Amino acid sequence: MMAVTNVVVVESPAKAKTINRYLGSDYTVIASFGHVRDLPPKDGSVRPDENFAMSWQTDERGTKQIATIAKAIKGAKTLILATDPDREGEAISWHVRSALSEKKLLKNIDVQRVTFNEITKKAIATAMAAPRDLDQPLIDAYLARRALDYLVGFTLSPVLWRKLPGSRSAGRVQSVALRLICEREAEIEVFKPREYWSIDGLFSTPQKAEFKARLTHLAGRKLEQFDLSNEASAVQAREAVKNAAFGVAKIERKRTKRNPAPPFTTSTLQQEASRKLGMSAQVTMRTAQQLYEGVDLNGETIGLITYMRTDGVTMAAEAVQAIRAHISQSFGERYCPAKPRAYSTKAKNAQEAHEAIRPTDATRTPAQVASALTPDQRRLYELVWKRAVASQMQSAEIDQTAVMLSEPTDQIRLRATGSIIAFDGFLTLYIEGRDDSSDDDQTRLLPAMNEGDALSTGAVTADQHFTQPPPRFSEASLVKKMEEIGIGRPSTYASILGVLRDRNYVRLESRRFMPEDRGRLVTAFLTSFFERYVDTGFTASLEEQLDEISGGREDWHSVMSSFWNDFSATVDKTKDLKISDVIDALDEDLGNHFFPPREDGHDPRRCPSCETGRLGLKLGRHGAFLGCSNYPECRVTRPLAIDDGSQDDSLKDGVRVLGQDPETGDDITLRRGPYGLYLQRGEPDPDNKKIKPKRSTIPKTLSSETITLDDAVGLLSLPRLLGNHPETGEKVEAGLGRFGPYVKMGSIYGTLGKDDNVLTIGMDQAVSALARKLASIRTLGTHPKDEENVMVRKGRFGPYVQHGQTVATLPKDRSMDDVTLDEALTLLEEKGKPLKGGTRKKAAKTTKTATTRKKASSSTTPRKKATSSSKRTTTTKSRATKKTP
Repeated sequence: MMAVTNVVVVESPAKAKTINRYLGSDYTVIASFGHVRDLPPKDGSVRPDENFAMSWQTDERGTKQIATIAKAIKGAKTLILATDPDREGEAISWHVRSALSEKKLLKNIDVQRVTFNEITKKAIATAMAAPRDLDQPLIDAYLARRALDYLVGFTLSPVLWRKLPGSRSAGRVQSVALRLICEREAEIEVFKPREYWSIDGLFSTPQKAEFKARLTHLAGRKLEQFDLSNEASAVQAREAVKNAAFGVAKIERKRTKRNPAPPFTTSTLQQEASRKLGMSAQVTMRTAQQLYEGVDLNGETIGLITYMRTDGVTMAAEAVQAIRAHISQSFGERYCPAKPRAYSTKAKNAQEAHEAIRPTDATRTPAQVASALTPDQRRLYELVWKRAVASQMQSAEIDQTAVMLSEPTDQIRLRATGSIIAFDGFLTLYIEGRDDSSDDDQTRLLPAMNEGDALSTGAVTADQHFTQPPPRFSEASLVKKMEEIGIGRPSTYASILGVLRDRNYVRLESRRFMPEDRGRLVTAFLTSFFERYVDTGFTASLEEQLDEISGGREDWHSVMSSFWNDFSATVDKTKDLKISDVIDALDEDLGNHFFPPREDGHDPRRCPSCETGRLGLKLGRHGAFLGCSNYPECRVTRPLAIDDGSQDDSLKDGVRVLGQDPETGDDITLRRGPYGLYLQRGEPDPDNKKIKPKRSTIPKTLSSETITLDDAVGLLSLPRLLGNHPETGEKVEAGLGRFGPYVKMGSIYGTLGKDDNVLTIGMDQAVSALARKLASIRTLGTHPKDEENVMVRKGRFGPYVQHGQTVATLPKDRSMDDVTLDEALTLLEEKGKPLKGGTRKKAAKTTKTATTRKKASSSTTPRKKATSSSKRTTTTKSRATKKTP
C-alpha cells in the first residue's frame, strides 16, 4: 500500500466525509472539530502590558485531534488546511499549524491553505490546484477581535458583579444588542397613542360595479392624518360625504416594474427564515451548515448550497449562467432578462469577497432532493434555491390605477386605488417576506369606468384609529438593525441573540424580544457608567477598524492599544464608585418603568404599607429588588422576577388542553408546574397511585404559544428511533433529557444544541453529535463474559473504564491512551462499582450507622462523652441538611 502523501484538515466530520469522496487515495481528510485551541477562561490570558500577548490552551478534544493530525502527517509531504473561507476558518487553520509547529512536527512538510465556496468535486479540484499561504491580515483581525471580546468580558464583568449583584457577564457586542432591545421597550412605554379617524365610502358605477374610496379632501383642503381627531369631526365629515353626489373626476393609469431581491447573505437568510419559516437564527445557521457540508443523495454525499457565512450578494459567472439556462428551460424565455442581473450590497462594513448563498446546482430542484432532507433542511433549501433563481428572473410588471372622485363644487374628494399584475415575472417563483402583516402583492382590481361617469353612493363609514408604538424587535428585524448600523459580523448574529436569552436578559414573546428586568438593569448600568462602550457608533467604528486590519491596512496591536488605554482608564474610575451611586443612577433611569404613573394621580412610589416611606430600587446579595425607604421598620419588598414563559394567560388553572392522543384518545394537556411548563397525557389513576401519566418537558425551541398537538404527541413519544449508525450498525435514538436534547447509541450519549429540534433531527446530525462524544471515548475491546464493549472514558474526576453499568477509576499514573483491555478487566474485577451509586451509597451509609451504634452500645466510655459525641453528630447532620438544596 502506498503511503499517504497529503493530509487535508477541515472543521467537521461531515465535511471531511464529503471531501474524502472527491479526493484520491493519496489524501487523508481529518476533522479538527472546530477550534483546537482557545484562550483559557481566566484572567491573564491576554496581557496588554506584553503587547497583547495571548496564552492558548488546548482542551482534551483539541489535544486528541492534534494527536490524530500529528500521527497522519508522519511521512506525509503536504499538510493542506481546508477550513472555511472566512476569518474564523483562517484562524482555525492558524491554530492547527501553530499547535503542530510548537511540537516541531512540521519539518520537511509543506503547509498549504486552500479555500472553496462550495463542496463540489469541481470546486475542490480547483482549490487543490491553487493553494496559497495563510492570510496573516485575516489572522490578525481574528486575534484583535478575540482580544477585544476577552478584555471587555474579563474587565467589565467583574465590575458588574461587584457593583450590580445578581447580574451576569457583559459582552462587547451583546451589550449593544441588549441596549437596542431595552431602548425600544422604553420607547414603547412612553409612547402616547393619538386618535384619528378615516372616512370610507362604497360607490357604484353606472354598470352597478362596486368599489371603495377614501376621503382625501374636505372643504377644499387636503386632510392630514390628525385632521379628523375625534368622533364629532368624523361624523360631520361622514355626513358631508353621504349628502354629496360624486362622479369620476380623474383616472390615472401607469405601469410599474418590481425587481427581484438579491440572493441571500447570512443576514438576509436569517431574516427571511425567521419571517417565513419561523426558524431562529441559530437553527437557520445550523441547518445551512448541514446543507453546505453535504447530504446523502443516491449514495453520494453532495453539498447543496455554497458557504453560508457571507455578506456578499454576487454569484459566480458560471452559476449565473446555469441559473439563467434553468430559467429559460423551466419558465420560458420571457422570464429570463436579456442580460444577467448585477447586485451590490448596502450593508455597512460589508466585505464582498465571498459569493452570496446559492444552490451549488440550480438544476437540483427542491422537489428532486426533498426525500433526502429533514423537514428543516427541505424548507431552508427551498428558500435558498427560490431566492437565488428568482434573483436572475425578469421583473414583474404591475398596472396601477388611481381614481379621483369629486362632487360638483370640488370641495370634497375621495381616492380609490387598485393594481393588477400584468406580468408576474419573478413573482411566479418567489415573494419576499415582510416584517409587517401587510400584503403588497394582493391584487386590488377596480371596475371599468370613465372620467365624467356619475356614481351612486352607498354606505359611508367612519373608522377610529390610534397611532401604534414602534414594534418590538423580532429576530429578523434585530439582525437587520445590527447589520444596518454595522455591529457584529454575519457569523456572530446567531450567537449574540442566543447569549442574550441564555443569560435571561431577554425573552421571546410572540416571536418578539422583550427585555427582562435584569437586562434593563445591566443596560442602565452600562449606559450610566460605560456609555461609550455600549454606543452603537463606537462599536460600529471598531468593526470598521477590524475590517481595516483584515485588509492589511491597520496594525492590530495599534488598534488594541488605542482601545485599551481609554477602556482601562474608564474601568479604573469605577473602583471608587459607591453602591449608593449605582442605585441612584439606576433608580433615576428606570423609575418610570418600575413605577409608572397611576391613573388616579397618586404617587406611584408611596409605600402601600407604612404610607410614609418611598419605594425605590435596592440591591441585595442576590440582586436588585424594590423596597421601602423605611427599612428595616417597614419590610415591604418586591423581587424583580424573571418570567420564564410559564405565566401564559391561556393556562386556566394552570392547564390547557391541546387535543386528544390519536392512539389512546387521552387528553394531552399543557400544564404549569413548580419548575415551569410541561406536557401530560391522560390523568393519574385514582385506584393505583403508582401508575402515573406520561409526562414530558418542553424544549426551548417551543413556547406555550407555538406548541401544537403534533409537537406534544411527538415529545410524549420520545425517545425516537432514527435508524442504525452508518458505520457501527447500532441503533441510534433521539430523546429529551433534563439537560436538553440528546442522541444515544448503546451507552454513548451525544449532546445536541439547546435549539436543536429533537423531533426533526436526522441521522447526519446525530452522527456528528456522537462523533464529538466518541472523541473522548476509547473502546478497548469486548468483555469475555458477555461480548459487550469495554471502554475507557473521561469523567469529571479523571478517566475510568466502563463495562455496562460497572465502572472503575484508572490509577493516576495511567492515561486513557495507555490502558489495555487486560488492565481494564483487572480493574473492573477488583475495583468495579455500579455506575449509578445511589443504592451502594445508601447501603454504605446504613452500614456505617449500624457500626457506630454497635460501638456506642458496647463502649465503656462515660455517658457524658457519648452525649458530647452525639451532639457533634447531630450538628454535623444539621449542617449537611442546610447545605442540601
